[in-house]
Amino acid sequence: MIKPALSIGERIDALLDAEISEALGSDDRVTRRTAADFEAIRRKPREVEVNFSGGITQRCWSVSRGDRTYRVVYLPTAGYFSLCVESDFGPLDIGVHGPALGCFGSV
Repeated sequence: MIKPALSIGERIDALLDAEISEALGSDDRVTRRTAADFEAIRRKPREVEVNFSGGITQRCWSVSRGDRTYRVVYLPTAGYFSLCVESDFGPLDIGVHGPALGCFGSV
């Protein structure tokens, strides 16, 4: 029997699950706390239009509830996460990229 391919949302969730699981098993207290704090605001991946410098927009996937200042999104064309600021025009990429917890922990 052939297993159906995972949806983009399921693939993103799997990336987050692995990253968080590793962080929660860390000996570093700050790493564990960052993972726990991220889990508290994590959301099911939701498609969102992200604004980039130069007027470029791209479909991405929001993976955290915004705090009216920041949110973490997944950039599928790049294959990594980004920290975005909230703006009147939607999320704006600020150039902080990498693992979800690294982006989240940078603020």
